Amino acid sequence: MNEAIEQQIASMVEPLVKEKGLELVNVEYVKEGAHWYLRLYIDKDGGVDMDDCSTISHIVSEMVDQKNPIPQAYMLEVSSPGLERPLKKEEDFVRFQGSLVNVHTTSQFQGYKKFSGNLVGLINDEIVLEYNDERVAIPRTLVKKTHLALDF
Repeated sequence: MNEAIEQQIASMVEPLVKEKGLELVNVEYVKEGAHWYLRLYIDKDGGVDMDDCSTISHIVSEMVDQKNPIPQAYMLEVSSPGLERPLKKEEDFVRFQGSLVNVHTTSQFQGYKKFSGNLVGLINDEIVLEYNDERVAIPRTLVKKTHLALDF
């Protein structure tokens, strides 16, 4: 159910976010404790500011209230994806080629559930990483989450 709501919200708000010159990076609809949260992560070249988040928050709040796709009360949060931005869309895997990423799988793959390396790209529906001159191709069907990693 949560995934369906996330997809529905994303398809509803993405055109409005683009219209404002921003990118919709991710939508999360999660329950934490007794409360439900609808979280939208937005970005643009140079990063987003409070005005961007406020603008999108007002637009999304009005739209969701009108169309009412969420059955219970929730809290809306709009923010930047942060330094460890998730990679979801095919364009993300092109844009961030060469960047250090972490990939978490739903089950063990080659004996591991977490992989770190430089992103080669998305090739034949596999996330290809390079680490210490070795490549690993992780089937996207096994991937739970992929995000940029901080390199200290």
